[in-house]
Amino acid sequence: MKKLRVALKMTDDDIINVLALVDFRVTKTELGAIFRKEDHPNFKPCGDQLLRNFLNGLIIYKRGPKPN
Repeated sequence: MKKLRVALKMTDDDIINVLALVDFRVTKTELGAIFRKEDHPNFKPCGDQLLRNFLNGLIIYKRGPKPN
């Protein structure tokens, strides 16, 4: 997730907006915990659900919504 963020030059607000496209809500605090170093006491690993929803939202963000 960290490498995707850097490669796509996304801010926390961009990531939150991408996740909102697939109705997945996350706060800046929760997102900040994912991007901390692993030895930090507030570190939280990125779960499968968050990554899956981010990738699905990224598809909508880049390509647009799926046509019916």
